[in-house]
Amino acid sequence: MKKIFFVLFSLPMALGIGSAKADSDAPRLRMDVNLHGTALAPHSSPALRSNIALIYDEISQRPLYGKNSEMVAPIASITKLMTAMVVLDARLSMDETITIDMADMDSLKGTRSRLGIGMSFTRSELLKLALMASENRAAHALARSYPGGVSAAIRAMNAKAEALGMEDTRFRDPTGLNSDNVSTARDLVKMVAAARKYALIRVFTTTASHSVDGWGGRELRFNNTNPLVKNASWDIVVSKTGFINEAGRCLVMEAKIKQRPVIIVLLDSWGKSTRIGDANRIKKWMESSVRQDDRRSRRS
Repeated sequence: MKKIFFVLFSLPMALGIGSAKADSDAPRLRMDVNLHGTALAPHSSPALRSNIALIYDEISQRPLYGKNSEMVAPIASITKLMTAMVVLDARLSMDETITIDMADMDSLKGTRSRLGIGMSFTRSELLKLALMASENRAAHALARSYPGGVSAAIRAMNAKAEALGMEDTRFRDPTGLNSDNVSTARDLVKMVAAARKYALIRVFTTTASHSVDGWGGRELRFNNTNPLVKNASWDIVVSKTGFINEAGRCLVMEAKIKQRPVIIVLLDSWGKSTRIGDANRIKKWMESSVRQDDRRSRRS
């Protein structure tokens, strides 16, 4: 009877029913459940420092922990996952050569790029640089070369968000430099789950580094903006970081922790190491929960 009572009690939270206030009070009114679907101990919490967080268990299809997960906020370069999906949906040639031009320069934030005006790359190379190195000119060039141009790409991004049920999401540019690109942690879980279905996105977002030819054949080496992809203790399936001042530092991932697939969304983190520290705290928290479950199972 206790087990049945818990399921009935937790179902509204699992379905996302409840006020944003309750969700924002995550340390007091958590959605925490352990890996077998029973409540965690009252004192148990990953103690995350990001202002917005969600840990979503893909097997049980419900959140393990939420903090302000319904809050609408800028998502910065997390945007590039959607840019990549619509480019791949268009089934454009990955071998087509695209030249970086003046239109690809950042006129919003004035960010710099090592992709010089006049340099040419294949669509595949631009997609990889946009996803793993969060290259803004690469992302803009992908949208510019989309059938109908940037405006058509943005329309496709918003249409795909709507099709995925991302009700609180909107896109205004393909790079994430525009702070009007907004979403919620709950919506981003849907986006990461959709992105996982694309083989190239899985490969490119978890590539540790990549080199392309610059002027005169000089090697330009780019590194993944998520250092965890180089960490052997992590099994990451999809990853994307983001940062602009309005969004703070952001990170979304699908990873397997103790063979359990989870989607992690961390938004509005401040300090260069906070989002990575939070991801590691989540990993330790989940691993600890598994060990506690194993001890209880052996005693029963």
